[in-house]
Amino acid sequence: MKKPASLRAAITAALPELATDPDKLSVHIDAGVIEASGGLSASFEYRYTCNVILLDFAGDADLLFIAINEWARRYQVDLLNDPEARANGITFEVDILANELADVSIKLQLTECVVVGVDADGGRTITHIDDSFEPPYTITNVAEPNPDPESIFVRSERDGMESQVWPK
Repeated sequence: MKKPASLRAAITAALPELATDPDKLSVHIDAGVIEASGGLSASFEYRYTCNVILLDFAGDADLLFIAINEWARRYQVDLLNDPEARANGITFEVDILANELADVSIKLQLTECVVVGVDADGGRTITHIDDSFEPPYTITNVAEPNPDPESIFVRSERDGMESQVWPK
């Protein structure tokens, strides 16, 4: 499973105080299941709850949750786009301690697909599907002047082409 390590790295990057005291951040996998079919393929999907725990947290909760949302937008986009997943895909609990400290537990419902195949020599191949998402465009109406404020344009990062997406 690769997502817990990347989530930990994203949180540590957003909260520099964790770099000096990494023991205050722990990441656990709870309630994991393997979803596989009875077909001929040995491929499967990990489905699990990733539990992120911050001990004696005195930082800015907004920065913490922004980092988690940005991570989810890239690596588990259904947590933000799917109404059912949004309802309970990211949950949290906070134990407020003395001196403005808190223990924070954040649970994310994650999945990872593993494709199992056979190579030319008959050996097993194992591939973790990269389901990260990077949009191929940027919205220009927010940061750049637009001659028509009643429309929205996108620009491809690949070729720089601009297209009007609203109204069509």
